[in-house]
Amino acid sequence: MKKRRESKTFGLPPGALVYVGGHKTEKVNINLLQYSNENFDAKTIKEISEYSELPGKNMISWFNIDGLHNIDIIEKTGKTFGINPLVLEDILNTSQRPKYEEHDNFLYFVMKMLDYDLEKGEMTSEQVSLILEGNVLLSFQEYPGDIFEPVRNRIRSSLGRIRRSKGDYLMYTLLDTVVDRYFSILEITGERIEKIEDKLLDDPSREVVQEIYSIKRELLEMRHAVWPLREALNSAKRTDSSYISAEIKPFLNDLYDHIIQVIDTVETYREMVAGMMDLYLSSVSNKMNEVMKVLTIIATLFIPLTFIAGVYGMNFRYMPELDWKWSYPGIWIIMIVIFVILLSWFRRKKWL
Repeated sequence: MKKRRESKTFGLPPGALVYVGGHKTEKVNINLLQYSNENFDAKTIKEISEYSELPGKNMISWFNIDGLHNIDIIEKTGKTFGINPLVLEDILNTSQRPKYEEHDNFLYFVMKMLDYDLEKGEMTSEQVSLILEGNVLLSFQEYPGDIFEPVRNRIRSSLGRIRRSKGDYLMYTLLDTVVDRYFSILEITGERIEKIEDKLLDDPSREVVQEIYSIKRELLEMRHAVWPLREALNSAKRTDSSYISAEIKPFLNDLYDHIIQVIDTVETYREMVAGMMDLYLSSVSNKMNEVMKVLTIIATLFIPLTFIAGVYGMNFRYMPELDWKWSYPGIWIIMIVIFVILLSWFRRKKWL
């Protein structure tokens, strides 16, 4: 009997900090990016407690923490910024459902950051948690590397309004980057679906079926990421929290519309993939029918010939045709005529 694998948090009290996920990095990296309309600074810090010694407290501070397996660092971060232990528990649980929560001293967003590895030909998923506390934004990731580099470049180059805005606009920008990446992945998925459709019509093979199932799994994973995010964005754009200003609400409304488009596209692709499976089964069935049709025609052509050969293959002593001089060529002529007549009839019926 197979032993059931229990959850790491089974039986623990609420708020117990246990990392649920794989070790994607050996070291936890804490990158701090501070900026205002006039100033900019980026550095890597070893301890979150160094924040109290840093200048520029009136600037926007973005802490990006790569790696969640070091419980001590996560716990110190929570104590430094007054984060509820239940929220820290959700941050460490990488199978968390995307959601939005409001607390007395901060806002909490958790979502799935999706990307597509062109070399491996597969989609990757990573949980990203955001905590907004005034002009301080904390982002927690499972491993180094993300899709936020364009945002960092905009901050460095002072492009757009990001350097003139508050922390809520930075949070919106990160959310918007994640949603924009969904569109890019869907574009890649659409191209893959078109190629598979051509293969299904030309040569429906097992490799095509495996690729269909791969796309089906990726669409299901994306569906699990975007549907809850829709609810989270809806709650965020309707909030009365002082951490989200009125000027950010139109941006959140626009982001909500984008996630609706993503959901519609995902559902459309899921229907197309389901139709592709039906097309594959139909193609295989038609191919099998063609093979059976050819075999049936061949068998039908040779049935009367086999009958004649069987009759004259019997070892009876008194068979009048055995003593006839033209018996052998006569039998061949009869069999050839029968074969030609049947072949002509099949062609007239358009079975050939």
